[in-house]
Amino acid sequence: MIFKLSDELVFPPPVLAREDGLLAVGGDLSVQRLLLAYSMGIFPWYSEGDPLLWWSPDPRMVLVPDEFHCSRRLERILRQEMFRVTFDQVFTEVIQGCAAPRPGREATWIVKEMQDAYIRLHEEGWAHSVECWLDDQLVGGLYGVSLGGVFFGESMFSTVANSSKVALATLIGQLAAWDFDLLDCQMKTSHLVSLGAREISGVEFGRCLQASVQRPTRRGVWSYEG
Repeated sequence: MIFKLSDELVFPPPVLAREDGLLAVGGDLSVQRLLLAYSMGIFPWYSEGDPLLWWSPDPRMVLVPDEFHCSRRLERILRQEMFRVTFDQVFTEVIQGCAAPRPGREATWIVKEMQDAYIRLHEEGWAHSVECWLDDQLVGGLYGVSLGGVFFGESMFSTVANSSKVALATLIGQLAAWDFDLLDCQMKTSHLVSLGAREISGVEFGRCLQASVQRPTRRGVWSYEG
């Protein structure tokens, strides 16, 4: 059963999601609804022309900062300092980079409505970007939402090899320094597994999330440059 959302800020429990993780349809992408959704482990994901769809997959792919696996090759790239990394400098450009067409993927789920919604979240201090620069050119990055001790990763892009990996490794290092509990990766990929991410049950994720979102949120502009 898929639940149809009303104008009220309410979601059904994530445990009622379909086997594929689809939970509800409708509603809007207001800051208030998005924050409520993330606090429950729910996120929007849909394509151009589709209704607004809300998901809560079970099992859930997560990366504990202390469990991050940095390969020798990635360690070498980080030591070379080929890239410069910043936080929250050009959020709009990062989300546009994530939404841009790629070989083998002409359409994007990061439609204009989604971009505008996350830009509003960023302007209010809830969404953050990590930028990877080669000289003065933006060549990779990622963005997501921060609540309590959880960073909810949304998407990343790369126009130069290894730039998004450097952005992610830098973010993980900073999340560990800030004592974050989890980076929510949403769904399993072999790339995430190679980095140390693992699947946990929806029940376990919900339990971790409930405790973690009660922690103070590091809201506002994040500062990092290295």
